[in-house]
Amino acid sequence: MICSLCPRKCRAVRTELNGEGFCRMGTLPFVARVAPHFGEEPCISGDKGSGTVFFSGCTLSCVYCQNFAISAENKGRAITPEQLADCYKQLEEQGVHNINLVTADHFAPAVVKSLDIYKPSVPVIYNCGGYASPTILSMLDGYIDVYLPDFKYSSNALAEKYSNAPGYTDVALAAIREMIFQVGKPAFDNNGMIKRGVIVRHLVLPSHTKNSIEVIDILRRNFSNQILVSLMCQYVPCGKAAQFPKINRTLTKREYEKVKRELLQSGLDGFTQDLSSATKDWIPKWDF
Repeated sequence: MICSLCPRKCRAVRTELNGEGFCRMGTLPFVARVAPHFGEEPCISGDKGSGTVFFSGCTLSCVYCQNFAISAENKGRAITPEQLADCYKQLEEQGVHNINLVTADHFAPAVVKSLDIYKPSVPVIYNCGGYASPTILSMLDGYIDVYLPDFKYSSNALAEKYSNAPGYTDVALAAIREMIFQVGKPAFDNNGMIKRGVIVRHLVLPSHTKNSIEVIDILRRNFSNQILVSLMCQYVPCGKAAQFPKINRTLTKREYEKVKRELLQSGLDGFTQDLSSATKDWIPKWDF
């Protein structure tokens, strides 16, 4: 295929196993891990875990990515859409609360095909970096129950510096609007597990509390009670973070409390983390 899936519109040649575009991936899903995961928000992980499928490659290039081994170093292996559908079945057999597709933008056509082959009986969650094009989201319409996008930056300049993502802020805002249009406001089952809706994640970066406070204000002004917000303090320097002194450390308690206070005063509903979550222990083993 000549690929224009993501906002970069590389128009790169992608065969089944090789790609010349920004994501460096072919068209077959390249998967690094399939397993129940317990490190998500309480309404996603529950007590049985979220059935995660971690895809390799990425349409972003975050210098601090905690999944750097799969996003940038391409650890994993290629599988067919039929095999991907079997992964959903195997996860369901383990009793997971949902199927959680992590960083799958560049494999959207194959993901849709896999869901045509087998539609899980539990909610399907689409877990992404927020840099999603209308092309990708239109493909996913009707297949996804819960969207779990990041909203990383209030500034396109900051997005280019840390994620090499031109126009990120505008793209992510438009993407979240479309996600809300598709799945509506958050809804939960009798056990408090999410069935539908949008949860927007924001990772607070050290030395960048201004960015986080502006992100909260943007989300408040644009989406109010249509979303939940997950404010994350789990940042640890990974990937190439050592090359950027401002972010080459964990958050201080003062930094996180400052941003958390802003969220609580904003009227937005959602989740916060404890600072003890800032550890590499939560990074999965890429052993698919």
